[in-house]
Amino acid sequence: MADAIGLLRPRTVIGPSLLAAGEWALRFDPFLHVRIGGLVRGTCWLILEGHEPVLLREGDTFMLGNPPPYVLASSPDASPRPAEPVLAGAEDGFVRIGPESIGPESGEGLYLCVGHIAFDDRNAALLTDLLPSLVIVRVADPHGGRLAQLIDLLATEVGVAAAGGPLVQNHLAQILLVHMLRAHAGQTDRPTGWLGALNEDGIGAALRAVHADMAHSWSLKELAEISHMSRSAFAQAFKSHVGTPPLEYLIQWRMSLARDALARDTLSISQLARATGYQSESAFSTAFRRVVGSSPAQFRNQARQPPRPAADGS
Repeated sequence: MADAIGLLRPRTVIGPSLLAAGEWALRFDPFLHVRIGGLVRGTCWLILEGHEPVLLREGDTFMLGNPPPYVLASSPDASPRPAEPVLAGAEDGFVRIGPESIGPESGEGLYLCVGHIAFDDRNAALLTDLLPSLVIVRVADPHGGRLAQLIDLLATEVGVAAAGGPLVQNHLAQILLVHMLRAHAGQTDRPTGWLGALNEDGIGAALRAVHADMAHSWSLKELAEISHMSRSAFAQAFKSHVGTPPLEYLIQWRMSLARDALARDTLSISQLARATGYQSESAFSTAFRRVVGSSPAQFRNQARQPPRPAADGS
Protein backbone atom coordinates (compact mmCIF):
# COMPACT_ATOMS: atom_id res chain seq x y z
CA MET A 1 0.00 0.00 0.00
CA ALA A 2 2.84 2.38 0.85
CA ASP A 3 4.44 1.70 -2.56
CA ALA A 4 1.21 2.52 -4.37
CA ILE A 5 0.46 5.68 -2.42
CA GLY A 6 4.02 6.91 -2.89
CA LEU A 7 3.76 6.30 -6.62
CA LEU A 8 0.52 8.29 -6.74
CA ARG A 9 2.33 11.46 -5.53
CA PRO A 10 -0.62 12.56 -3.36
CA ARG A 11 -1.34 16.27 -3.04
CA THR A 12 -3.57 17.28 -0.16
CA VAL A 13 -5.87 20.25 0.28
CA ILE A 14 -7.46 20.49 3.74
CA GLY A 15 -10.71 22.32 4.33
CA PRO A 16 -12.39 24.56 4.59
CA SER A 17 -14.11 22.96 7.55
CA LEU A 18 -17.87 23.39 7.83
CA LEU A 19 -19.68 24.81 10.87
CA ALA A 20 -23.46 24.75 10.48
CA ALA A 21 -26.66 25.07 12.48
CA GLY A 22 -30.35 25.18 11.57
CA GLU A 23 -31.58 23.99 8.18
CA TRP A 24 -28.96 23.89 5.43
CA ALA A 25 -27.87 21.88 2.39
CA LEU A 26 -24.89 22.14 0.02
CA ARG A 27 -24.61 20.49 -3.40
CA PHE A 28 -21.11 19.45 -4.54
CA ASP A 29 -20.14 18.85 -8.16
CA PRO A 30 -18.27 15.71 -9.31
CA PHE A 31 -14.52 15.79 -8.76
CA LEU A 32 -11.51 13.60 -9.38
CA HIS A 33 -9.71 11.31 -6.97
CA VAL A 34 -10.50 11.20 -3.24
CA ARG A 35 -12.25 13.31 -0.63
CA ILE A 36 -12.14 12.35 3.03
CA GLY A 37 -14.24 13.83 5.80
CA GLY A 38 -15.30 13.23 9.37
CA LEU A 39 -17.72 14.65 11.89
CA VAL A 40 -16.04 16.29 14.84
CA ARG A 41 -19.45 17.24 16.20
CA GLY A 42 -23.12 16.89 15.32
CA THR A 43 -24.89 14.97 12.56
CA CYS A 44 -25.62 15.49 8.86
CA TRP A 45 -26.96 13.64 5.85
CA LEU A 46 -24.78 12.57 2.95
CA ILE A 47 -26.83 12.15 -0.22
CA LEU A 48 -24.78 10.70 -3.07
CA GLU A 49 -26.30 10.31 -6.53
CA GLY A 50 -27.28 6.65 -7.01
CA HIS A 51 -27.21 5.88 -3.26
CA GLU A 52 -29.72 6.02 -0.44
CA PRO A 53 -29.27 9.02 1.91
CA VAL A 54 -26.93 8.21 4.79
CA LEU A 55 -27.03 9.79 8.25
CA LEU A 56 -23.54 10.57 9.57
CA ARG A 57 -23.02 10.97 13.30
CA GLU A 58 -20.26 12.41 15.47
CA GLY A 59 -17.06 10.38 15.03
CA ASP A 60 -18.11 8.82 11.70
CA THR A 61 -15.70 9.10 8.77
CA PHE A 62 -16.36 8.92 5.03
CA MET A 63 -14.30 8.61 1.85
CA LEU A 64 -15.51 9.51 -1.64
CA GLY A 65 -13.71 8.08 -4.67
CA ASN A 66 -14.24 9.91 -7.98
CA PRO A 67 -17.80 10.53 -6.83
CA PRO A 68 -20.81 11.77 -8.80
CA PRO A 69 -22.63 14.87 -7.49
CA TYR A 70 -23.55 14.71 -3.82
CA VAL A 71 -25.25 16.76 -1.12
CA LEU A 72 -24.42 17.38 2.53
CA ALA A 73 -27.48 18.54 4.45
CA SER A 74 -29.12 18.96 7.82
CA SER A 75 -32.02 16.79 6.60
CA PRO A 76 -32.81 14.79 3.44
CA ASP A 77 -35.57 17.26 2.57
CA ALA A 78 -33.53 20.46 2.80
CA SER A 79 -33.22 22.35 -0.49
CA PRO A 80 -29.54 22.42 -1.55
CA ARG A 81 -27.60 25.37 -2.89
CA PRO A 82 -24.29 25.17 -4.80
CA ALA A 83 -21.37 24.57 -2.45
CA GLU A 84 -18.67 26.36 -4.43
CA PRO A 85 -19.70 30.00 -3.74
CA VAL A 86 -20.32 29.13 -0.07
CA LEU A 87 -16.86 27.57 0.31
CA ALA A 88 -15.31 30.57 -1.45
CA GLY A 89 -16.47 32.71 1.46
CA ALA A 90 -14.43 30.76 4.02
CA GLU A 91 -12.60 32.73 6.71
CA ASP A 92 -9.69 31.35 8.75
CA GLY A 93 -10.31 27.88 7.31
CA PHE A 94 -14.01 27.74 8.24
CA VAL A 95 -17.32 28.11 6.45
CA ARG A 96 -20.19 29.12 8.74
CA ILE A 97 -23.86 28.51 8.03
CA GLY A 98 -26.18 29.82 10.71
CA PRO A 99 -25.57 32.08 13.73
CA GLU A 100 -22.35 34.09 13.81
CA SER A 101 -21.69 32.71 17.29
CA ILE A 102 -21.18 29.18 15.98
CA GLY A 103 -17.55 28.13 16.16
CA PRO A 104 -15.25 25.13 16.55
CA GLU A 105 -15.32 25.48 20.36
CA SER A 106 -18.93 26.60 20.75
CA GLY A 107 -20.29 23.07 21.21
CA GLU A 108 -23.24 23.89 18.93
CA GLY A 109 -24.35 22.52 15.58
CA LEU A 110 -22.29 20.61 13.05
CA TYR A 111 -18.49 20.61 12.82
CA LEU A 112 -17.27 18.77 9.71
CA CYS A 113 -13.58 18.48 8.78
CA VAL A 114 -12.76 17.56 5.17
CA GLY A 115 -9.77 17.12 2.88
CA HIS A 116 -9.28 16.52 -0.84
CA ILE A 117 -6.45 14.24 -1.98
CA ALA A 118 -5.41 14.46 -5.62
CA PHE A 119 -3.02 12.04 -7.33
CA ASP A 120 -0.67 12.07 -10.28
CA ASP A 121 -2.96 11.43 -13.25
CA ARG A 122 -0.54 9.00 -14.89
CA ASN A 123 -1.04 6.40 -12.15
CA ALA A 124 -4.17 7.54 -10.29
CA ALA A 125 -6.15 4.55 -11.60
CA LEU A 126 -3.99 2.23 -9.47
CA LEU A 127 -6.15 3.30 -6.54
CA THR A 128 -9.23 5.07 -7.83
CA ASP A 129 -10.28 2.10 -10.00
CA LEU A 130 -10.48 -0.01 -6.83
CA LEU A 131 -12.57 2.35 -4.74
CA PRO A 132 -16.35 2.58 -4.64
CA SER A 133 -17.79 6.08 -4.79
CA LEU A 134 -18.60 5.96 -1.06
CA VAL A 135 -16.96 4.31 1.97
CA ILE A 136 -18.32 4.98 5.46
CA VAL A 137 -16.59 3.94 8.67
CA ARG A 138 -18.77 4.27 11.76
CA VAL A 139 -17.14 5.34 15.01
CA ALA A 140 -18.18 1.99 16.53
CA ASP A 141 -16.46 -0.04 13.76
CA PRO A 142 -13.09 -1.72 14.46
CA HIS A 143 -11.16 1.10 12.77
CA GLY A 144 -13.69 3.81 13.64
CA GLY A 145 -12.24 5.05 16.92
CA ARG A 146 -8.77 5.50 15.44
CA LEU A 147 -10.19 7.40 12.46
CA ALA A 148 -12.23 9.66 14.75
CA GLN A 149 -9.04 10.51 16.66
CA LEU A 150 -7.28 11.41 13.41
CA ILE A 151 -10.17 13.65 12.40
CA ASP A 152 -9.97 15.40 15.78
CA LEU A 153 -6.22 15.93 15.32
CA LEU A 154 -6.75 17.26 11.82
CA ALA A 155 -9.48 19.62 13.02
CA THR A 156 -7.17 20.91 15.77
CA GLU A 157 -4.44 21.68 13.23
CA VAL A 158 -6.92 23.48 10.97
CA GLY A 159 -8.17 25.57 13.88
CA VAL A 160 -4.80 26.95 14.99
CA ALA A 161 -2.20 28.99 13.14
CA ALA A 162 0.86 27.11 14.38
CA ALA A 163 4.28 26.79 12.74
CA GLY A 164 4.40 23.85 10.32
CA GLY A 165 0.62 23.57 10.28
CA PRO A 166 0.22 22.82 6.55
CA LEU A 167 2.90 20.10 6.73
CA VAL A 168 1.19 18.44 9.70
CA GLN A 169 -2.20 18.68 7.98
CA ASN A 170 -0.80 17.07 4.83
CA HIS A 171 0.70 14.15 6.75
CA LEU A 172 -2.40 13.63 8.88
CA ALA A 173 -4.59 13.54 5.77
CA GLN A 174 -2.37 10.88 4.19
CA ILE A 175 -2.37 8.83 7.41
CA LEU A 176 -6.15 9.16 7.41
CA LEU A 177 -6.24 7.89 3.81
CA VAL A 178 -4.18 4.81 4.73
CA HIS A 179 -6.44 3.98 7.68
CA MET A 180 -9.55 4.49 5.53
CA LEU A 181 -8.13 2.09 2.94
CA ARG A 182 -7.37 -0.45 5.66
CA ALA A 183 -10.90 -0.13 6.98
CA HIS A 184 -12.35 -0.51 3.50
CA ALA A 185 -10.21 -3.57 2.77
CA GLY A 186 -11.43 -5.17 5.99
CA GLN A 187 -15.13 -4.62 5.38
CA THR A 188 -17.41 -7.51 4.43
CA ASP A 189 -17.86 -6.47 0.80
CA ARG A 190 -14.13 -6.52 0.24
CA PRO A 191 -12.64 -4.73 -2.76
CA THR A 192 -11.10 -6.41 -5.74
CA GLY A 193 -7.56 -5.66 -6.83
CA TRP A 194 -4.33 -5.49 -4.88
CA LEU A 195 -5.99 -3.59 -2.03
CA GLY A 196 -8.13 -6.55 -0.99
CA ALA A 197 -5.49 -9.15 -1.89
CA LEU A 198 -3.05 -7.70 0.66
CA ASN A 199 -5.18 -9.32 3.37
CA GLU A 200 -4.86 -12.78 1.84
CA ASP A 201 -1.96 -14.68 3.42
CA GLY A 202 -0.66 -16.44 0.30
CA ILE A 203 -1.51 -13.85 -2.34
CA GLY A 204 -0.45 -11.01 -0.03
CA ALA A 205 2.96 -12.64 0.50
CA ALA A 206 3.51 -12.84 -3.26
CA LEU A 207 2.48 -9.21 -3.73
CA ARG A 208 4.84 -8.05 -1.01
CA ALA A 209 7.70 -10.06 -2.55
CA VAL A 210 7.11 -8.52 -5.97
CA HIS A 211 7.01 -4.98 -4.58
CA ALA A 212 10.12 -5.56 -2.48
CA ASP A 213 12.27 -6.61 -5.46
CA MET A 214 10.94 -5.29 -8.75
CA ALA A 215 14.30 -5.90 -10.50
CA HIS A 216 14.02 -9.66 -10.01
CA SER A 217 12.89 -11.74 -13.00
CA TRP A 218 9.89 -13.26 -11.26
CA SER A 219 8.38 -16.48 -12.58
CA LEU A 220 4.97 -17.94 -11.90
CA LYS A 221 6.68 -20.89 -10.18
CA GLU A 222 8.56 -18.63 -7.73
CA LEU A 223 5.49 -16.63 -6.82
CA ALA A 224 3.43 -19.79 -6.32
CA GLU A 225 6.11 -21.20 -4.00
CA ILE A 226 6.07 -17.99 -1.92
CA SER A 227 2.30 -18.41 -1.59
CA HIS A 228 2.64 -22.12 -0.74
CA MET A 229 0.38 -23.08 -3.65
CA SER A 230 0.66 -24.99 -6.86
CA ARG A 231 1.12 -22.84 -9.96
CA SER A 232 -2.41 -23.45 -11.21
CA ALA A 233 -4.02 -22.80 -7.80
CA PHE A 234 -1.94 -19.65 -7.30
CA ALA A 235 -2.73 -18.28 -10.77
CA GLN A 236 -6.45 -18.87 -10.24
CA ALA A 237 -6.49 -17.39 -6.71
CA PHE A 238 -4.41 -14.37 -7.76
CA LYS A 239 -6.69 -13.53 -10.68
CA SER A 240 -9.76 -14.02 -8.51
CA HIS A 241 -8.53 -11.60 -5.85
CA VAL A 242 -6.53 -9.09 -7.88
CA GLY A 243 -8.48 -9.13 -11.14
CA THR A 244 -5.55 -9.87 -13.48
CA PRO A 245 -3.16 -12.83 -13.90
CA PRO A 246 0.03 -12.64 -11.79
CA LEU A 247 2.50 -11.92 -14.58
CA GLU A 248 0.18 -9.36 -16.16
CA TYR A 249 -0.09 -7.60 -12.80
CA LEU A 250 3.71 -7.63 -12.60
CA ILE A 251 4.01 -6.00 -16.03
CA GLN A 252 1.38 -3.36 -15.20
CA TRP A 253 3.09 -2.47 -11.93
CA ARG A 254 6.51 -2.27 -13.58
CA MET A 255 5.12 0.07 -16.22
CA SER A 256 3.53 2.25 -13.54
CA LEU A 257 6.96 2.62 -11.92
CA ALA A 258 8.49 3.27 -15.34
CA ARG A 259 5.99 6.03 -16.19
CA ASP A 260 6.74 7.75 -12.89
CA ALA A 261 10.54 7.49 -13.34
CA LEU A 262 10.40 8.70 -16.95
CA ALA A 263 8.15 11.63 -16.06
CA ARG A 264 10.56 12.71 -13.32
CA ASP A 265 13.60 11.84 -15.49
CA THR A 266 15.35 10.06 -12.60
CA LEU A 267 16.87 7.13 -14.57
CA SER A 268 18.14 6.49 -18.06
CA ILE A 269 16.11 4.04 -20.12
CA SER A 270 18.77 1.34 -19.79
CA GLN A 271 18.90 1.83 -16.01
CA LEU A 272 15.14 1.73 -15.83
CA ALA A 273 15.06 -1.50 -17.82
CA ARG A 274 17.33 -3.20 -15.27
CA ALA A 275 15.46 -1.69 -12.32
CA THR A 276 12.19 -3.18 -13.54
CA GLY A 277 13.47 -6.69 -14.23
CA TYR A 278 14.28 -6.61 -17.96
CA GLN A 279 17.52 -8.04 -19.32
CA SER A 280 17.71 -5.57 -22.20
CA GLU A 281 16.55 -2.10 -23.11
CA SER A 282 14.77 -3.48 -26.19
CA ALA A 283 12.73 -5.97 -24.12
CA PHE A 284 11.74 -3.19 -21.73
CA SER A 285 10.82 -0.84 -24.60
CA THR A 286 8.63 -3.51 -26.23
CA ALA A 287 6.75 -4.10 -22.97
CA PHE A 288 6.41 -0.37 -22.32
CA ARG A 289 5.03 0.31 -25.80
CA ARG A 290 2.50 -2.53 -25.43
CA VAL A 291 1.15 -1.20 -22.13
CA VAL A 292 1.50 2.57 -22.53
CA GLY A 293 1.14 2.97 -26.29
CA SER A 294 4.38 4.88 -26.91
CA SER A 295 8.10 4.22 -26.60
CA PRO A 296 9.86 5.15 -23.34
CA ALA A 297 11.77 7.93 -25.13
CA GLN A 298 8.57 9.39 -26.60
CA PHE A 299 6.85 9.25 -23.21
CA ARG A 300 9.79 10.98 -21.48
CA ASN A 301 10.02 13.69 -24.13
CA GLN A 302 6.29 14.36 -23.89
CA ALA A 303 6.48 14.55 -20.08
CA ARG A 304 9.26 17.15 -20.40
CA GLN A 305 7.09 19.48 -22.47
CA PRO A 306 5.65 22.41 -20.50
CA PRO A 307 1.85 22.36 -20.23
CA ARG A 308 0.09 24.27 -22.96
CA PRO A 309 -1.71 27.43 -21.86
CA ALA A 310 -5.47 27.22 -21.82
CA ALA A 311 -7.17 28.51 -24.94
CA ASP A 312 -8.64 31.97 -24.62
CA GLY A 313 -12.34 31.65 -25.11
CA SER A 314 -12.92 35.40 -25.36
